[in-house]
Amino acid sequence: MQNNAHAMDRLFEAVEEKGPVCLGLDTDISYIPENFAARFSTISEKLLSFNKAIIDATLDIAAAYKPQIAYYEACGLEGLRAFAQTLEYIRKKGAIAVSDVKRGDIAKTAGMYARAHFTGDFETDIITVNPYMGMDTLEPFFPYLRKGKGLFALIATSNKGAPDIEGIKTESGEKVYQLAGRMIQRAGSAFIGERGYSAIGGVVGCTDVQETKFIRQALPGVFFLIPGYGAQGGAAEDIGAYFSGGNGGIVNSSRGILLARKKPEFSGLNFDEAARAETLRMREELRCHIK
Repeated sequence: MQNNAHAMDRLFEAVEEKGPVCLGLDTDISYIPENFAARFSTISEKLLSFNKAIIDATLDIAAAYKPQIAYYEACGLEGLRAFAQTLEYIRKKGAIAVSDVKRGDIAKTAGMYARAHFTGDFETDIITVNPYMGMDTLEPFFPYLRKGKGLFALIATSNKGAPDIEGIKTESGEKVYQLAGRMIQRAGSAFIGERGYSAIGGVVGCTDVQETKFIRQALPGVFFLIPGYGAQGGAAEDIGAYFSGGNGGIVNSSRGILLARKKPEFSGLNFDEAARAETLRMREELRCHIK
């Protein structure tokens, strides 16, 4: 399914319509209920059928879906088949697919990554990239941005070791992540959409608010992918500063939604019903803090 509209314009409109939840499809085979998995004979069928049920249950309330490729690679060729089919299903439904692949390499290699994830079996709408080898690693992706694709480049991540490198102070007094953010904003200035955001967005974790509370002001044209909510410790009240006028970002939750059936308040619900209930709960909680 081809869609040449500006990637972040589409995301902006999805957030306006459906809310800011990005549903992370980090689907570990162990997450699938045994009675559901037993209906299918192959790993790819189990993964795909689980993902499709989650997508169908949340299509009207999730702004985007973010499959993390490592979970599928870990299952070998069967997993990669499910990864490709999940992306195809998301896009067939008219939803936005964000492939969490964190590619970052030089020259021809980066070009091959761009081709791999913006065309062919693994075609997606937006991918995550790692710019910490230098801004030239992003350049091979640029021709695809003009055709409606998008990037989320790592700026300030949500893992506990992020300050080891991202938090180092440069000679100018800026921290590395702040310098990276400015470089990403500069690179993205050539790809601004009608909604005021670049096709090059940024990954900004929500678990260290003191470090990043002014980042929206510093990077006004950068749309954010915000990990760290829920299972990683990020709270809804910490997220409001990353939004502008109730938009400009999507907030990812993976395990919190995929395993929602295990929460006491959703006891008795099927896994897809519980996923919908948790997505609704998360959406309303976020909306209270980002308006």
